[in-house]
Amino acid sequence: MPPAGAAGHDAGMVTTTPAPVVVAPALPDGYRTVTVPPEREAEYREVDGLAFAMPSTPELEAQLPLTVPFERAMAVEAPDGTLAAVHGSYAFRLPVPGGSVACAGLTWVGVRPDHRRRGILRSMIATHLARSLDRGEPVSALWAAEPAIYGRFGYGSAADSATWTLPRGAALRDVPGSAALTVQLRTADVERDSAVVEAVHAACADRPGWMTRETDVLRRRVFLDPVPWRDGAEPLRLVTVAAPDGEVRAYALFARAEKWEATGAAATVRVRDLAARDAAAAHRLWSFLLDLDLTATVRTPGLALDDPLAALLVDPRGRATLADNLWVRLLDLPAAVAARRWSGDVDVVLELTDALLPGNAGRWRLVTGAADADGLRDARLERTDDRPAVRLDVRELGAAYLGGRSFEAFARAGLLTGESSALRRLDVAARWPVAPVCSWVW
Repeated sequence: MPPAGAAGHDAGMVTTTPAPVVVAPALPDGYRTVTVPPEREAEYREVDGLAFAMPSTPELEAQLPLTVPFERAMAVEAPDGTLAAVHGSYAFRLPVPGGSVACAGLTWVGVRPDHRRRGILRSMIATHLARSLDRGEPVSALWAAEPAIYGRFGYGSAADSATWTLPRGAALRDVPGSAALTVQLRTADVERDSAVVEAVHAACADRPGWMTRETDVLRRRVFLDPVPWRDGAEPLRLVTVAAPDGEVRAYALFARAEKWEATGAAATVRVRDLAARDAAAAHRLWSFLLDLDLTATVRTPGLALDDPLAALLVDPRGRATLADNLWVRLLDLPAAVAARRWSGDVDVVLELTDALLPGNAGRWRLVTGAADADGLRDARLERTDDRPAVRLDVRELGAAYLGGRSFEAFARAGLLTGESSALRRLDVAARWPVAPVCSWVW
C-alpha cells in the first residue's frame, strides 16, 4: 500500500483567503516568549521533567536524545531569566482521507508547577498556532496528556484507539496465505533493524492519522530500551513476518515480563509497536505473539478501531479498552479542506466560531467538485453571506476532519446545530471507510 499522498491527493498551502491572524494573549509582566538554543537543552528538559513529574537520572538522560528540533523548540522565560514553560513541534505530513497535509505536531507542552495559573499555556498555544501558519502548516495535531485541556484551544478529538488485553492462545479466524509466511525473532537492534521497521510502517500510511517517523532521531526513539523503562521485562525483541521471496510484510517490537504463579508461568507480552501490510501478514504476526511459551497475557498498543485483529478474534468480547488518540486543530481552513478528498457531493454553508483564530470565524460555503473514477471529490471552502445550514465550532470541524466522527452525532450531543439534511450530506461526504489512528506517541 503506498503512503498517503504518494500517488494521490497531496495539498499544501493553496488558499482562497489570507491565513488567519492569531489572537495572542499577553504574558504576565516580566515574562517573554523565547526560542531555545542548543546550549539551553538541559534547562528545557528540566522544565519538561518538572511539568510531567518524570523520574530521571544522568545515566538515563544520556540515553534519551532530544527529539524536538531546536528550530521548533520554544519556551517562556520568567522575569529572573529562567525557563518557566516549554513547548515544541515536529514537521509532519498528516495522512488525511485520500491524501496528506503539512501538520505541526505539538509536543513537550509543560509549565513549571510554580508558574501555573498565569495564562502562560494559552500564550504558548497562540505562539504555536502563529508559527505553524507562518511555516505553511494548515493543521496541527497532538496527543493530549489531559483531554480536558486542548478543546479550549480548538483541538478536536479526531481518532480513538483500542488497547487489547488477550489471553495466550486467543483463537483467530483463518486467513488464506498466512501459513506460507515465515517468522523470524531477534533482539531488536536499531542499526540493523530500523530501515526494515520504517519501510513496513510507512507502507501502512494510507490510514488517516498514520504519521510516519520522518527524522532519524524519531526513527531511533522507537528502539530506545533503557533498563528503567523495562519495568522487569526482557530487552526489546523484534519479530518480522516475511513472504516466500523474503520481503518483510509485518513486524512487532515487544518484550515479555516474566511472572510465575502457583499454577505456573504467567508472563505478559507487551507489544510496543507493530504494523502489517496485508491481512495474511497480520494473521501470521498475531498467531506468533499469541502463542509464546511461558506467557499468559498479550497486551497490544493502541490499535485502530477497525484494526484487522478486531475482526480476526473469534472471541473479542470484553477485551479492549478505548482511549482518545489524535487531536486535530484546523488552522488554515481552505487549505485543510482542499488537502483531503471527500466521499460524496455536498454544498453546505457553515457558520464557524474560533476563539483563537477569529479570522476563521464566520460563514463559509463547503462545495465539492465532480467525482473521479474512484467516486472521490475535491472540495473548496469559500466565504459567503448566505444563510448557514450548520453552526459549529472549529473544534468539531477538526474532530471530523480525518473521517472518523459524525456531525449528526455531535448535533445529538448538543455540540453543534444544523438542518438534518445538511448534516447527513456532510457526514456522507466527510466519512472515510478506514478508521483514523496514529500508531505511535511522539
